[in-house]
Amino acid sequence: MRKVLIVVSVALLMPRGAEAQWLNYPDPRIPRTADGQPALTALAPRAFDGKPDLSGVWHVQSESLEEKRRLFGPDFGTIFVPGMEPTTTSKYGQDVLVDYRPGEIAMTPEADAIYMRRRRGQEISPTEQCLPAGVPRATLLSEVHKIVQAPGLIIVMHELDGGMSRQIYTDGRPLPNAPSPSWLGYSVGRWDGDTLVVDTIGFNDRAWLDSRGHPRSEAMHTTEKYRRRDVGHMDVEITMDDPKSYNRPITFKVTHLLQADSDILEYVCNENEKDRVHMVR
Repeated sequence: MRKVLIVVSVALLMPRGAEAQWLNYPDPRIPRTADGQPALTALAPRAFDGKPDLSGVWHVQSESLEEKRRLFGPDFGTIFVPGMEPTTTSKYGQDVLVDYRPGEIAMTPEADAIYMRRRRGQEISPTEQCLPAGVPRATLLSEVHKIVQAPGLIIVMHELDGGMSRQIYTDGRPLPNAPSPSWLGYSVGRWDGDTLVVDTIGFNDRAWLDSRGHPRSEAMHTTEKYRRRDVGHMDVEITMDDPKSYNRPITFKVTHLLQADSDILEYVCNENEKDRVHMVR
């Protein structure tokens, strides 16, 4: 399952064949059915402290190609890189505003100017330059992500960003007062019952929120709510509050599916990269 090709020049996002480095290696933490298959509807596992354990390799649940073409037009997904099929992405990876009525979310003049430059092809997406997709886009496309839960810290590894690790501190520390702008921001998490609530600030303004090019500013504050429904399903609500770019917060919900007995791949975008010399600026 890999990233959809929206523009032909995204071929630098190289296809990979196997889905994991240890494909089909049985994970002893996953409950099994009588025939040895992962029991994906079993009760969610618990961590050392009794909280739900979010650890695992996850992939966003995709809509059908028919639904995507209803939303984005009949030609959506006509051209793609093998392994990055249009049925392996979330609709929000294409457009974070897809659920909103026209005009319901308004961009500020500055944000609208950035968006229009990108729509006219005057700016190249960071992912087409082997730069990070960022939060939350890296978990909405074809590539998987891996969560490792430890005492006081949760690590999210984005395969799309070369395994780039996002740190979510759950040790009670506050968000930093004056963070240096970064691709993944600075994240702290707390438990509200069985739901992990993650607040993130300190983003840079370089990443795109989606493939259409909706911008973000350094003022963006995201709130994510993670609830592992059972072994195989994790529901995530994402709210992006960016008053320098939008008139109101943007919220959507996705479900991530456990990729049982799997792993992320090593992915180095710059390795054997051929596209950049052909890009017209």
